[in-house]
Amino acid sequence: MTLFSPQTQTSIEFAADLFRQSRHAVILTGAGLSTPSGIPDFRSTGTGLWSRDEPLEVASLSTFRTHPESFFNWFRPLASQIFYSQPNPAHLALAELEQRGYVKSVITQNIDMLHQKAGSKTVIEMHGTMETLTCSQCYHKVQAEAYIAPFVSNGEIPHCPQCGQILKPDVILFGEQLPQSAWFKAQKEARQCDLMLVAGSSLEVLPVAGLPMQALDRGAHLIILNNTPTYLNVRADVTILEDVSAILPAITEKVING
Repeated sequence: MTLFSPQTQTSIEFAADLFRQSRHAVILTGAGLSTPSGIPDFRSTGTGLWSRDEPLEVASLSTFRTHPESFFNWFRPLASQIFYSQPNPAHLALAELEQRGYVKSVITQNIDMLHQKAGSKTVIEMHGTMETLTCSQCYHKVQAEAYIAPFVSNGEIPHCPQCGQILKPDVILFGEQLPQSAWFKAQKEARQCDLMLVAGSSLEVLPVAGLPMQALDRGAHLIILNNTPTYLNVRADVTILEDVSAILPAITEKVING
């Protein structure tokens, strides 16, 4: 059992009360939710992906189109970490809250499918997914599993089974628009919810970072769980700057058992 400071324990209990009173709670998750599963985030000093690489040089749509080998060389270690990762207690806690009716949907900036692996059913993926690949020429879509394993193992770049052109992972690169259907669903959830919990996101990437403001503008409560402050901490009902993989299970336990 994790021991928390009295202040943190009070915040956990208040957050649990908000969930019990809510009728339409929505979760917004970022990379910090998956770092306990071994997947690096993007902006942490020294460990974040963008502290080692220039994003527009390795993770842009332009790079993929003109120098796909450069993209895949950069992407391979991340794909390996995602391919072998497993949900951590934070993912499992959110899935349990959904299964028990306390959460209506999860909006995620992550591409790792760990919410689905944990058992969450209603997941809105804002930055795409590693589950599928799409041909850059004929747009044939395939399940990624059969192609990711040889790519991770020996660097074999995936090619379309129909036309032979390179397959692109269905993740959003710099220079691409967000999936329109996902964006519309996320905005609808943000505007309808009476409680939004932000977990593991620094709320620095637009337009997703604006979703909590849409919820606040319509009277929703806001809970923020993150290692570092966000621009909305001053507006949140509850703010806990600690490990989400410890805090979320504690909140879930309080919601369910009081």
